[in-house]
Amino acid sequence: MLDEVKQFLAREHGHYIGGRPVAGQGSERIEVRCPSTLTVVGSVAQAVDVDIEAAIASSHQAFRKDWASVSPADRERILLRFADLIEMHGEEIAQIETAQSGKLIALSRVIEVGWSARWLRYYAGWATKISGETITPSYPSMSGERYTSFTLREPLGVVFGVIPWNFPVMIPVWKFGAALATGNTVLIKSSEFSPLTMLRIAELGTEAGLPAGALNVINGTGKIGGKVTSDPRIAKVSFTGSVPTGRLIGEEAVKANLTRFTLELGGKNAAAFLPDTSIDKILDGVFEAGFLHSGQVCASAERFFVHRSQFDEVIEKLRSRMEGIKPSQPMDDAGMIGPVCNEPQFNKCLAAFELAKTEGDDIVTGGGAYRHDGLYIQPTIILPKSLDSSAYRQEIFGPVGTFVPFDDDDELLSMMNDTPFGLTASIWTNDLAKALRYVPRIEAGTVWVNMHTLVDPAVPFGGAKGSGVGREYGSSFIDSYTELKSVSIRL
Repeated sequence: MLDEVKQFLAREHGHYIGGRPVAGQGSERIEVRCPSTLTVVGSVAQAVDVDIEAAIASSHQAFRKDWASVSPADRERILLRFADLIEMHGEEIAQIETAQSGKLIALSRVIEVGWSARWLRYYAGWATKISGETITPSYPSMSGERYTSFTLREPLGVVFGVIPWNFPVMIPVWKFGAALATGNTVLIKSSEFSPLTMLRIAELGTEAGLPAGALNVINGTGKIGGKVTSDPRIAKVSFTGSVPTGRLIGEEAVKANLTRFTLELGGKNAAAFLPDTSIDKILDGVFEAGFLHSGQVCASAERFFVHRSQFDEVIEKLRSRMEGIKPSQPMDDAGMIGPVCNEPQFNKCLAAFELAKTEGDDIVTGGGAYRHDGLYIQPTIILPKSLDSSAYRQEIFGPVGTFVPFDDDDELLSMMNDTPFGLTASIWTNDLAKALRYVPRIEAGTVWVNMHTLVDPAVPFGGAKGSGVGREYGSSFIDSYTELKSVSIRL
């Protein structure tokens, strides 16, 4: 471990407000435990009302004064410098992340550092390209007067970003990157299970040139979220996380002041393999779709559909491959599977397995914890007794897949859509024409063909049905982070 990582973890962390670390006014602290060993690697302060007020006031003042006066070109320059600093300190950030969440170091390097820098550069490029339009209106003329109209895109104000524990750098980067590029300021609340990396990221933002208060971070349990959301100085809430929590946040935002909100939630995503797909490609596709980061990805598939003619062979070969996977220490460069991030998630997976057994599902392999120190869940294959089984219907958010055979494509599409959720789905086939015919029939915000889980900052991402409201990424973020103002002039 790098010396600077050891020094950072040894600090008594609080919050990041007004361009500097602050201790916080409360006495309660939250321990952060590495899930591979359950040892305490650090701690943060639990925010109290005075901390929340200081963070909101700082964000609001920065929006009204310092950040509002920064030109689009300078916003772009600062964000590009920010991305450079994330890369320059990449190994430090990756090691902090792996220490707190148990994420395999390779994933921390690629996703939390590499992808985060790429996302931030993408948003930086938009800072100078936000524009309105000119319009020739048809207002009635009484005495020969003429009219012209135009639209402006104006920032909303303070954006409150609520971050889950699974990707505590990349997810806040896409939220604050979008918000800062459009002229807003940002207040981030990290998960209490993985709060440390965002504190270091905020320091790099100040070093890059962000004015004090443009990017603030408060720490604490979920109970502080409602206090922030209900404050009239909050203009927008951007949440990524579970469906139940997302619904509560949406309700709180509406009650507060019809506060804008974007919800990127989970679900029970589907991956379907048509019978022209080779067995080897199916096996690789299952791991890509469902088992990256031990299944702790909102976009991951948990429902897998394989044609009946291939089903038994696929299940047997998957079982053999999964039983050959050994738990890895997170800092192992060649690690295959790490721990789940926290004890509640570990217990949730174990409870789901027990419920599956009670309901009569067939657990082909896995279905428990590894005999290993830490929070390691075995990769698990479940054959549900019926399509009403809890393991098939409810999100588990671990290295778990439920597998169902299908006989024809209409049956397949019906099963894929038989869920109240609709975040992502994938179709695997060599018949591109068939895939393109099926895409409009799949009820999901993102549909992949011959791939799953991969995202790009230029491609909008978000859920359909119960999996969310609004879109992240692409040019669509501009609508979510700006107010459209119309101006009409009589000449």
